[in-house]
Amino acid sequence: MSEHRSPHLVIIGYVWPEPNSSAAGYRMLSLIKLFLAKGWQVSFASAAEPGPHRYPLAELGVTEHSILLNDCSFEHWLQQQAPQAVMFDRFMLEEQFGWRVEQACPQALRILDMEDCHALRDARQRCFNAGQAVGAEDLNSELALREIAAIYRCDLTLVISEYELQLLQQHYKVPPALLCYCPFLLDDVPQLALPDYERRQHFIAIGNFRHAPNWHAVLWLKQEIWPLIRQQLPQAELHIYGAYPPPKATALHNPKQGFFIKGWAEDALAVMQQARVCLAPLAFGAGLKGKLLDAMRCGTPNVTTAVGAEGMTIESGWGGVIAEDSDSIAMAAVSLYQQPERWHQAQQTGLDIVQQKFALAQHEARIWQQFNAVRQAIESHRQANFTGLMLRHHNYRSTKFMGQWIEAKTRLAALTQPD
Repeated sequence: MSEHRSPHLVIIGYVWPEPNSSAAGYRMLSLIKLFLAKGWQVSFASAAEPGPHRYPLAELGVTEHSILLNDCSFEHWLQQQAPQAVMFDRFMLEEQFGWRVEQACPQALRILDMEDCHALRDARQRCFNAGQAVGAEDLNSELALREIAAIYRCDLTLVISEYELQLLQQHYKVPPALLCYCPFLLDDVPQLALPDYERRQHFIAIGNFRHAPNWHAVLWLKQEIWPLIRQQLPQAELHIYGAYPPPKATALHNPKQGFFIKGWAEDALAVMQQARVCLAPLAFGAGLKGKLLDAMRCGTPNVTTAVGAEGMTIESGWGGVIAEDSDSIAMAAVSLYQQPERWHQAQQTGLDIVQQKFALAQHEARIWQQFNAVRQAIESHRQANFTGLMLRHHNYRSTKFMGQWIEAKTRLAALTQPD
């Protein structure tokens, strides 16, 4: 490749980005824009079926390519692309395509975007269902073994939450040189003029219904929290938005109770800034919560749990109230809804959090400095990561042979299928 051509990033996506459906989609779009702004060419490839709410990446100048699982056509395509960097969207994609990337373009920088720590989210959900606290043994699951191994096999892993950055270093003992703190990145701070307290009404909850923590939050609201709020605010309404509402969700719709399942929101920020208070009672989960970032961007105070606010607080506090049980959450929601002074204070703290923790200008130079340092010293960086070398040696051989076996089996089946 000519020195004067722009460097090329290939992203292997778990799904096609849907920034209005999930925080993961929003994050992926922000990473794409981060590389484009630095003059990189970006290609996005995925084996997933395109969803109805996918973002039109071509409008940004991003090349889109559909790929096949367990098929050598991916390697041929990747060799033609000759990228300087390849990004895996979640560790499962590194497991599936890592050995093919190493085979097709061994010098390309391998980046893992965790989205959130799957092992942490899984441990919390299992322990919540069992009614117990998360212990070290819960964190050391089979999922964790796979996820941490993928981190070691990559050159750099993007970690969205400071809490998870600490967990990876202290509990799993991942070397700091392999990790890069990369939270949500907003390039449009400060926000537009926002509706004031008097011009807002009702409560809002938002989140993809396919995500287990979100679905549990909806049930918690329906069964326990919202009845307590309605006792004190009988005219209030709760508007619940989210992509892909299943029948079990739409069945909860009850206007008499002020409980409205609204479904897909074409513009999440538009509906968020019309609400007076955002409710996000998340009993388990991981990563950063896009719904709460949206709430604070829109100047909408929120009530959430410690899990919901994790990795997003600042010294001066939180853009609302953090509470853990139904009574406390309902009490905080009613208080924020009825007290303008407290509401305005929470709004300002939320706006401060957005500026201090998620403005692109706060992180861009640091991220690129680390990225370029690894890229310029890629061989010494890899040699210093002996565990990664060892895991690639063993794992890539096993996944390679498994992938080739599946590919051969599929082709044989196609040849022997009757006309």
